Amino acid sequence: MRSRRALGALLPLVLLAAGCGIRATEVVEAGEPALVQVAPAGDLGTVLYFVSSSTAARLMPVVRYAAPSGEGTGSGTYGEGPPVGAIRALDLLFDGPTGAERAAGLRSELPNDQVKMGIELSAQGVQVTLDTPVTGLSEPARQQLFCTAAQARTADRSEAVTVTGTDGVIGPARCTA
Repeated sequence: MRSRRALGALLPLVLLAAGCGIRATEVVEAGEPALVQVAPAGDLGTVLYFVSSSTAARLMPVVRYAAPSGEGTGSGTYGEGPPVGAIRALDLLFDGPTGAERAAGLRSELPNDQVKMGIELSAQGVQVTLDTPVTGLSEPARQQLFCTAAQARTADRSEAVTVTGTDGVIGPARCTA
C-alpha cells in the first residue's frame, strides 16, 4: 500500500520531467513584418511619410486631415473644406511632424522651410519641382518625397517620381516604404 502511494506521488514528477512529449524546437523564420496599407478618408485627407526614430531608414505613413493650400493652417478636421491636393501634401510634409507625431517617435529628414513647388503627372511618372536644393538630401528624405508625392498625386506609391531642385535632379525613383 505504501509503495502505491509513493509511486502515485512520483508519477506527476516523472510526467513533468518527461515534458509530456513536447520537444524543444529551433526558431522558425516567418518572413518580413506585415505591411499595412494606409489610406486617407476620402478627399479630405492625405498620407505623409515621416522617418521613424527607432529605425533611420524606415518610413511611417501618417494620415492628415487638412484644409487645402491657402485655406487654414493645415490643421482642419474631417468634414471641413475641399480635397487636399498633392501640393498641399508636400506643404504639410515640409512643415514636418506635429507635436503628437514627434511624441510618437516620428521625425523628418527634410529641411523645415517654406518651399515653392509644382507637381505634374506625365508619361514618365510624377514630376516634382522645388525651389530648394535636392541633390544633397539623405536617402530617407528622398524617400519621404518620393512616397508622399507618388501617393498624393496618383494614390499609387509604385509610380516613378522625379524631383527637380535648384541644384539638379533626383530620380526617377519609386517609393520603397
